[in-house]
Amino acid sequence: MLYSIFAYDVPNSLPLRAKARPEHIARLNALNDAGRLILAGPNPAIDSDTPGEAGFTGSLIVAEFESLEAAQKWASEDPYIDAGVYENVDVKPFKKVLPINM
Repeated sequence: MLYSIFAYDVPNSLPLRAKARPEHIARLNALNDAGRLILAGPNPAIDSDTPGEAGFTGSLIVAEFESLEAAQKWASEDPYIDAGVYENVDVKPFKKVLPINM
């Protein structure tokens, strides 16, 4: 089943993100290589693809896991948590409806 992982950043998280980003991206690449990643990306703090120093307010990941517990476990082991980037993470079941060919 698919699960959405909504992660919310602490204020001024940009320097913390920079330190942990290689490990964070490596985990996402592993999900992608396994064919389980639907989408992933950060939420810019301003209305821009390149927010610069404004940074990000959180992230969204939609991926396939065996169960809610497996998704929660995976999310709890994200390097951004250890680095102090995320102040809260919500994991919920997700039902993809559209687009059909994605």
